[in-house]
Amino acid sequence: MKIEFENNIIAFNVQYGSRKKISIHIDSLGLITVKVPKDTSEENIISAVEHQGKWILEKTHGIAKARETHKPREYQDEGKFLYLGKEHFLHELIETTELEEEELKKNLKKFYFSSCKKIVGERIKIYQIQLGVKPKTIEIVESRTKWGSCNSDKKLTFNYRLAMAPIEVIDYVIIHELCHLIHMNHDRSFWRRLGSVMPDYKKKEEFLAQYGRAMTL
Repeated sequence: MKIEFENNIIAFNVQYGSRKKISIHIDSLGLITVKVPKDTSEENIISAVEHQGKWILEKTHGIAKARETHKPREYQDEGKFLYLGKEHFLHELIETTELEEEELKKNLKKFYFSSCKKIVGERIKIYQIQLGVKPKTIEIVESRTKWGSCNSDKKLTFNYRLAMAPIEVIDYVIIHELCHLIHMNHDRSFWRRLGSVMPDYKKKEEFLAQYGRAMTL
């Protein structure tokens, strides 16, 4: 979801659960999660975010400013990295015992590549049946500019950094590229087909636009 507050856009994820009160969490990368009771209305969620709007903006602007100075990643047990939309300590993702920084970097990238390959392989089966298409090949690659691609030979590629995104965002990129097997261009027919499978695809695009830069090593 997103709201406009004091000429700023506040985008946030909503997490429903067995709780009594609404709480707002902002992680070290600036991702905002609003945790709410199961039956909370959209109106009450928006009201809660607006009530904490000034604090949210101060916090997120501070994080953004800090990131501009480009603090190097901490390749140690307590260093934090994104996986499926959540932060994890490095030692929760890979073995870190008695390994030097360069080896940790190498192993972490391998982890993301293999995880992305597995996740995409599992999720794409669901949507290729739904869309009635099948790619010839699927490859996990490293790219600075694209989350996924599809060529005229029906070859799909996916950026290994997608493993850092929430599963629904990964699904969006998968569906997007599968739809290119039907419509190569981003014409109206393409967006209609995409929307028929994922009606809220714009939210996923917004997530990648806002948080994509944080999904890196």
